[in-house]
Amino acid sequence: MPITGRVHSVETCGTVDGPGIRFIIFLQGCLMRCQYCHNRDTWDTEGGKEMTVDELMQEMLQYRHYMEASGGGITISGGEAMLQPEFVQAMFEACHLEGIHTCLDTNGFVRKIDQTTKNVLSSTDLVLLDIKQMDNKKHIDLTHVSNKYTLEFAKYLAEHQQAVYLRYVVVPGITDSLEDAHALGKFIEPMKNIEKIELLPYHQLGKHKWVAMGEIYPLDGVNPPSRESMVAVQQTLLQYHHTVIF
Repeated sequence: MPITGRVHSVETCGTVDGPGIRFIIFLQGCLMRCQYCHNRDTWDTEGGKEMTVDELMQEMLQYRHYMEASGGGITISGGEAMLQPEFVQAMFEACHLEGIHTCLDTNGFVRKIDQTTKNVLSSTDLVLLDIKQMDNKKHIDLTHVSNKYTLEFAKYLAEHQQAVYLRYVVVPGITDSLEDAHALGKFIEPMKNIEKIELLPYHQLGKHKWVAMGEIYPLDGVNPPSRESMVAVQQTLLQYHHTVIF
């Protein structure tokens, strides 16, 4: 029986989720409940469309020229991709047979680093890892779950020299303090596998999805961070890592 995954949507020519032009698969399901989530409609693990690896490969290969010409590839995101690890592994292995670069976009909420997780990582060329907050209480307030598993996952990636782009969303009043930035910097400073840190300014582009689902957007009234705030966080993290961009 072919391996299937629950797919929320695909983006055919993405340019911000990994190097080059990328075919991005957004999988359905997530266990974090981030207040600023811009894909609120991906939380339901039973939603989405069931698709096979072959179906997605046929669609993706139409864009092979753009990916190869730009140094791009495929990115599997979500929701949370690691809720469907067998599918991610199968997809990435199929991509490698075609010589296509693979990228895993994850929040790192992996409750057990078992053989299945290791199999996924062995077929992953690059990990985009989101660390939401270093302070566990603030992390729980922001996402409704502990940061314990994400930090353990980050340490595992470092121990195994897995290439990582680290991502950090700067939210005014929630993640923009220099104290929080210093805590993140001290955590990642010894990690030699992190190629760069990407600071992502908070935005409200996903608010309409909350409204459409009849829910209250938790950060209504919170504006994007100022350039000065972004620069302050950047300069703080540059004390710990050589490449920090936004």
